[in-house]
Amino acid sequence: MPTYEMPLLLRLGNKAEYTNILKNVANSIFETGGFIRRIENWGNQELPCKASVHGKMHTHAGHFMFCFDSPPSEVFKIHDNCRRNINIIRAEVYKEFVPDKQVECTLQEELLPPAYRPGVQKLLEASRKQKRRNKNKFEYNSGLNYYPFTR
Repeated sequence: MPTYEMPLLLRLGNKAEYTNILKNVANSIFETGGFIRRIENWGNQELPCKASVHGKMHTHAGHFMFCFDSPPSEVFKIHDNCRRNINIIRAEVYKEFVPDKQVECTLQEELLPPAYRPGVQKLLEASRKQKRRNKNKFEYNSGLNYYPFTR
């Protein structure tokens, strides 16, 4: 089963209300045959823009993150249950990105000025080679034996 991430924006409330909402979301995941890897609480924060959901305007929300494994065919049911809950402002489900191979950090190279970066130097060298090859190969493609605009 693939791993999914679901950030949730919940209507402001106390701990008991948050607990009930999160239990309902967790039960919908368990009912579809999934299991939860972790739940993160990111706190109450102001929303970047007003959100109108279920007939109410929201400017602040409680931010939570569910990481769970579930069969792909059941993800829509989980998302649908979250959309129907009037205490949830926003809920989206994303497939978690897991890199296949070890990615090496190139921050020191990226912080160099562009002229000194190895990738840019390779591009400049390829450009110089291309210019040398095409220097004397200009064709007019006019079908004439001469260039009519010279004196």
